[in-house]
Amino acid sequence: MDQIKIGKFIAACRKEQGMTQAALAEKLGISDRAVSKWETGKSLPDSGIMLELCELLKINVNELLSGERIMAEAYDKRAEENLLKMRREVEEKNRQMLRTEYWIAFPAVIAGLVMVFVASFIEMPVWLRIALIVFSFVLIFAVAFIAVGIEQKAGYYECAKCHHRHVPTYWQTNLAMHMGRTRYMKCPKCGAKSWQKKVLTKED
Repeated sequence: MDQIKIGKFIAACRKEQGMTQAALAEKLGISDRAVSKWETGKSLPDSGIMLELCELLKINVNELLSGERIMAEAYDKRAEENLLKMRREVEEKNRQMLRTEYWIAFPAVIAGLVMVFVASFIEMPVWLRIALIVFSFVLIFAVAFIAVGIEQKAGYYECAKCHHRHVPTYWQTNLAMHMGRTRYMKCPKCGAKSWQKKVLTKED
């Protein structure tokens, strides 16, 4: 999405309603710095306040995401385009999070295994050997917890039985048996347990 265009549109609509950045921010319960970032194209409004923002600016969500007023006859087409753009952006964000999981986990595991190898086969004081082994296991487990948290938040798990897609809790994800990113969990919709694959979007 064109953040610069959306930002200019927000600024124009705000001025049409006779509001300053500070006044708009106060009505939304945020800082005027956040409004300034929107209007300069540095960020987009959070989805949680989009509806309230649109109501204050007398526009609809599709116009906000398009960065312009939409004529009635073009509304459905633009709405579909905006939904597709949002879906692609969510998918890419989830993909990047899962890449981050790999970049965090693999180096930590390798570093931990190297420390265990060094402690096991190289001559050194006993206290240092124990310290290296303990530190390596602490490192691996700490990074594993972080990596699972990233995986849990990125995308959804799809039930193999009813194909319902959901986001389990952190501990449901952490304690589930798994093969890679496929985890054996209970579906909150049909109640069946199955090997659920990680997917990036809510729907196909």
